[in-house]
Amino acid sequence: MANKRTKKVGSAGRFGSRYGVKIRKKVLKIEEKQKQNHTCPNCSKKTLKREVAGMYKCDSCSLTIAGGAYYPETMTGKVIKRMISQKEFMPEIKELLEIKLEKKEIKGKAENN
Repeated sequence: MANKRTKKVGSAGRFGSRYGVKIRKKVLKIEEKQKQNHTCPNCSKKTLKREVAGMYKCDSCSLTIAGGAYYPETMTGKVIKRMISQKEFMPEIKELLEIKLEKKEIKGKAENN
């Protein structure tokens, strides 16, 4: 009988009639996506599983990665990967590194005097 009662609400059935329908549906959506197997960035197989919040392990290649609390890749991580892969972004990194080196040289000269 328990399966029949939670067919519609799934894992959010543990809350019963508490907390409201919207919140229970959001929890259900997140938990469904969180518990599924994800694609491993190393071997490209769908064997990446969530071990604890923010840690994922691939069953086939034993790779352990850090990710988001519910998903292995966060929106911020995706944006940063895209920025790094763009060709226009690379010259800006070089400029930043040159500025850092100049600041270190200035600090080194100031400490010597």
